[in-house]
Amino acid sequence: MEELRRPGGELASRPLHFFWIVDCSGSMYGEKIGTVNNAIQTCIPEMASAAENNPNAQLLIRTLSFSTGATWLTSNPVPVEDYAWEDLDANGVTDLGKAFELLAAQLSIPPMPARALPPVLVLLSDGQPTDNYKKGLEELKKMPWFRKAVKIAVSIGQDADDDVLIEFTGNRELVLQANNAAALTKMIKWASTTASMVSAPASRPMDSPVSAPADDPFAAPNGAPLVLDMSKIPDPGDIGAGDVW
Repeated sequence: MEELRRPGGELASRPLHFFWIVDCSGSMYGEKIGTVNNAIQTCIPEMASAAENNPNAQLLIRTLSFSTGATWLTSNPVPVEDYAWEDLDANGVTDLGKAFELLAAQLSIPPMPARALPPVLVLLSDGQPTDNYKKGLEELKKMPWFRKAVKIAVSIGQDADDDVLIEFTGNRELVLQANNAAALTKMIKWASTTASMVSAPASRPMDSPVSAPADDPFAAPNGAPLVLDMSKIPDPGDIGAGDVW
């Protein structure tokens, strides 16, 4: 990709790591996991198109699924133009804590490169954790990459534990409600395409600079972190009626 320059140095395109973290427990069986599979598959070309308009970032995708235990479906980050979604099945319990532990291990340096952009973490879940999620979450919170990451959660159905999802995002506004297939599809589309532009116009510096800790691997030059433009989050009330989960 073309290199960009800024005063005092050179800014080449930097990796932007995008993580799907998907609940595959038994309660997701049927329409829910089918909608997730279809929505993400459909969004991949749109993510690639958004990435083309974000010239200072190279978008890399990984997928982590959790049910009884957790597993990486992509062992290494894959460039969006080469990424192919593999349909997920649903069964088992909801070991969210295990997913958090695996994620924390990947947000340290290494394996994450020191010069990457803030990562994007998108968590989709429809239930309540069945393991000690707080232990895994505490491990995540120790990571500078997690503290500055763009964290989005999609709350699927009325039985989802929104309090847990708010603990993950640290921001109630970034827990998106999806109580039917149409809403879930729109929330996934918004999260995937908007977050793919996190380092470009969809992000802006905060008004007041803040001091960055010494171990912050991607602080902006003025100490102001990047934040996501939340102005176009779909309103669940505007989404057509359908079967309510």
